[in-house]
Amino acid sequence: MTSPSTVATGLRADRVSREAGGRLIVDGVTLAPPTGATVGLLGPNGSGKSTLLRLLAGVLAPVSGVVTLDGRTLPDTGRRAVARRIAVVEQHATTTAELTVRDVVRLGRIPHRRAWSTPTPHDERAVRDALARTGLTERAAQAWHTLSGGERQRVQIARALAQEPRELLLDEPTNHLDIQHQLDLLSLVAELPVTSVIALHDLNLASMFCDHLLILKEGTAYASGTPAEVITEQLIAEVYGVRAVVTPEAGRPSVRFVRP
Repeated sequence: MTSPSTVATGLRADRVSREAGGRLIVDGVTLAPPTGATVGLLGPNGSGKSTLLRLLAGVLAPVSGVVTLDGRTLPDTGRRAVARRIAVVEQHATTTAELTVRDVVRLGRIPHRRAWSTPTPHDERAVRDALARTGLTERAAQAWHTLSGGERQRVQIARALAQEPRELLLDEPTNHLDIQHQLDLLSLVAELPVTSVIALHDLNLASMFCDHLLILKEGTAYASGTPAEVITEQLIAEVYGVRAVVTPEAGRPSVRFVRP
């Protein structure tokens, strides 16, 4: 991937580290997603994927290194400006409030509005467009708590789209979804005109939908490149400790795990 020292546009992490409990959770990782690309973060549980996403979002501050947006650090950019540019979709979203689907999607407009102001025509148009793009227009008046897990994830994507971001960060969005909803959700994300960084567990889904991959192991960047460059039998054995057979399929690697 392109080095952040040579490109000043977009979201970049340069040698970032983060500690927790006296241990390095992320250790000197550099990530520079190409504009408009879908980048997958892969690695075992505890490898630092979620922490790296929070560093990119500005939710956490690195103990060393820097995260920049168009060449400026996130603190210098300002929280409101960052919120207008970067949308985050967490693994799980819950609420005890009686919200409709439209209400949830409208939350994406908060960074663009003054406190207590009424929605502008542009706000409402952004919400309608987000609902339409995610196939939720007919569900707009439905109560949030009546939706299935897959539908709630789709609403969170719509909320993020209503934010009109240029960068989209997703933390294991396919967790607890059935296969059809996993494919639908990742197809939607891959087709969006934004730069996306997605933490994933499934190597085959990452191969199918991601342009670039960053493999994390014990908080460090173990490998990066295209799926064909990164997903190999040797890497799977070294990172995940399992045997697998990797074969090309439609130009991308397909993984079949070997039963112990």
